[in-house]
Amino acid sequence: MKKCGLIAVVALFFLSGCDKQQLDTYSLAPLSDYFPLQTGKYITYDLDSTTYPNFGSAAVITHYQVQYYTDSTVTDNLGRTAYRIIRYIRDSATAPWIPDNTFLAINTGNTIEWIEDNLRFIKLNRPILAGSSWKGNNYLYTYTADTANQVTPLIYLDNWNYSYDSINTSLTLGSLTIDSTFKVSEVDNEIGIQNDPNFYSTITYSSENYAKGIGLVYRRFLFQEYQPPVNGNPGYYNTDGYGITLTMIDHN
Repeated sequence: MKKCGLIAVVALFFLSGCDKQQLDTYSLAPLSDYFPLQTGKYITYDLDSTTYPNFGSAAVITHYQVQYYTDSTVTDNLGRTAYRIIRYIRDSATAPWIPDNTFLAINTGNTIEWIEDNLRFIKLNRPILAGSSWKGNNYLYTYTADTANQVTPLIYLDNWNYSYDSINTSLTLGSLTIDSTFKVSEVDNEIGIQNDPNFYSTITYSSENYAKGIGLVYRRFLFQEYQPPVNGNPGYYNTDGYGITLTMIDHN
């Protein structure tokens, strides 16, 4: 019995050592492993864009392809080295690419900052540990700076608590199976009674998945606000709502 007990203790120690080694591998990994920044790199995605036009009663989903191409290094307004990323878009696989937006990405060593339409997001944060969290939208002005402290149009981005989960898991995207990925859960809020046209409701959801040696491989975002019928007027979706689903289909 004592011998069996000793074997069990040794086995437990060995497994604990393996878990710790895996934990250290991720927690100590540089963010560049999961968000590589180098000129000439690209990732191509299928993009499903959700909009709510004309205060309508249903969402409209439009399909595109987009490619994020790392074009060059620049200096940001804080004097840091940043990578300029150009987004190209087309409405079918045979159509020509058209540039439609430009972003900046900065690896500070401890964070990955992403600047889009003059909005700064903290996409990744060290260490990469399950449950580790940070305020990814902390640089955004969701309230006015005056004494009235009123909300701004960015209020739906307020106080998001990013956190890691599903670390070191494989992810299947269509015909692609990608090893060594993790998920960043950013927000998952619902208000009101969903799918009932007689009640007010909102959905705010955002998450991203990153793969080692590749970068962002999947993103899902949805901001939706529904107003119920009032005084004989039909219910409608607020036109400020929108959604994005990015699914990687190619990279170099």
